[in-house]
Amino acid sequence: MRAFRLAYDGRPYYGFQRQPTVPTVEGAVFDALRELSVFDKNGEKPPGYAAAGRTDRGVSAVAQTVGFESPAWLTPRALNGELPETVRAWAHADAEEFHATHDAASREYTYHLHAPEADVERANAALARLSGEHDFHNLTPDNYNTVRRLGGDSERDGDFLVVTLRAGGFSRQLVRRIVTLLHSVATGETAPSKIDRVLSGEVLSGPDGIAPAPAAPLVLTGVSYPDLDFRVDDEAAASAQELFESVRTEAATRARVAGEIEQRIE
Repeated sequence: MRAFRLAYDGRPYYGFQRQPTVPTVEGAVFDALRELSVFDKNGEKPPGYAAAGRTDRGVSAVAQTVGFESPAWLTPRALNGELPETVRAWAHADAEEFHATHDAASREYTYHLHAPEADVERANAALARLSGEHDFHNLTPDNYNTVRRLGGDSERDGDFLVVTLRAGGFSRQLVRRIVTLLHSVATGETAPSKIDRVLSGEVLSGPDGIAPAPAAPLVLTGVSYPDLDFRVDDEAAASAQELFESVRTEAATRARVAGEIEQRIE
């Protein structure tokens, strides 16, 4: 078995999990593996295949992890030769037995919330109330497995509130709905007591419900496997860095153009 670390820009994709009619990250990975003849073209997936998580549409990653039975010659740089430029493998680890989903000890997500008005102390106080084991049924559309043990923190970085959350696993939209709640409390729009209602047995809906924050600022930044020793492929890692340098430059250019237009409208 071999595990691969994947970094990707999630904006062009309809999430990670393969879907038949729209582009997804997993679909791109499977297409690359077919081109490399790693599994039969009529097969559904490579032998032993599993992924660490299923990121939503627009969510990016630096530590998404996939594992499957792989030939020794399949390195990250070899995989990158068939992957689209928006998806880059950059490290790998070998194991006799490995399941990318079940063997993950913890996962970490980071959300870059543009909120110059948010108070970081209020945000961290709210996070402290959300930390620990709770039933997060009001913060996910899931109807089962909603009890999670959560930890996290936030810090100010210019106009951004950087929120980092850690757990063994996350229910759907949990991170993004927590961010919405934190933003509301940190700006004073919502009283901190709302958190107690969210964590109670009460079912919140309508105007009392918590909607998910936008997906694009969310990044899967960590997946921990204590028994694996990942080796960075220098050439593949440089390719990944080049990708995100290009993304950063494009975003900075677009922001500058938008600022020019804003200033000239009178």
